[in-house]
Amino acid sequence: MAQEAELLYSIVQWNQSLLQPAGKKAAGPLFEIKSSEDAAVLQLHLPHCETKDALLFDGLLSVVHITDDGMSILEPLEVTDTHVVVKVPHLSAFGLVWDFVRRFVSLMLPIEGQVLLFLRPPRARYQVLDVFLLPDNVPLDEVEKKQRGAEYLTMSSECHLGIGQSYSVHCEPEGFTIQPEHATFHLKYGPNFHPTFEVFLTTDTEKVTLKVQDQERREVWKRQVLLKEDSVPVVDSIPAEDSVPVVDSVPAEDSVPVVDSVPAVDGVPADEKLFSIRIQFLNRVTEPVLNQLLDKLLERHVINDAEMQSVRTKAREDKARDVIDTVRRKGAKASSVLIAALCQVDPCLFRVLNFR
Repeated sequence: MAQEAELLYSIVQWNQSLLQPAGKKAAGPLFEIKSSEDAAVLQLHLPHCETKDALLFDGLLSVVHITDDGMSILEPLEVTDTHVVVKVPHLSAFGLVWDFVRRFVSLMLPIEGQVLLFLRPPRARYQVLDVFLLPDNVPLDEVEKKQRGAEYLTMSSECHLGIGQSYSVHCEPEGFTIQPEHATFHLKYGPNFHPTFEVFLTTDTEKVTLKVQDQERREVWKRQVLLKEDSVPVVDSIPAEDSVPVVDSVPAEDSVPVVDSVPAVDGVPADEKLFSIRIQFLNRVTEPVLNQLLDKLLERHVINDAEMQSVRTKAREDKARDVIDTVRRKGAKASSVLIAALCQVDPCLFRVLNFR
């Protein structure tokens, strides 16, 4: 960004009649982006869901820019393992697309996918567990806000999914109804998100083992799922921001305030927990969230002014790397403050990273 500004985005419906004549296919959500200062945004980093093998096909990914005047194709400045970087002429709608011919050649290669679980409120003797198979670059918070009171169950979601492949869901213990029996995986980028499978459970079920299999009955994802309310992480128990005392000293681990921090996760010290989710954090955290985290870390005297200014000017991935590594090296107390700040700034990412 060229200057500080407020950014707002929403996911809007793709218009296939624009894409098909250009030989393009949607490869991510279509973001309608607005800013309080239009000239403030110089680049966009759009997340993709391609594996490293698929990225070997040169020219596979590009970005479309849709305005009232029509659609233009933006060639990437850079394609990283997780994002496509483009220069922004002016803000409107931007979305990631595949070259149809190149993607057809690489169609047998899987994409990075995710399995998301939402538990609907119980009715009488039954409760329904909704299972979503989605590309990894669909934002969790966009799916979550469409679920009308269903509770997102936090767990690792990563898997590989094949476009056009058939999948099935299996549950242990057996005997529960699952519908449909099989479903073909298609790319769905909103704005509406509907479950791929529904698992009908009894209300007294405390835990199940859920697995997703492909059409060859190979297991692509398997997890134990805790269903009882007291087993689901609660993130709103972090002390309020206005209860944080002012601390005069800076950095050294012993001087980091204990308040507005979180306890060790499952007995694991906070700095070790940060290390265990480091790659996910680097891939998922956004630029606005990083800037808010820097402000909170400075406010709580975990970092000093020089450290913040050094990090603030860097690109998103380098900034994310510096934030998590700088805090992690300061020890468990500093790391605990970062985890608590993330809960306040981005609760969805907090849950995705499986903090408790």
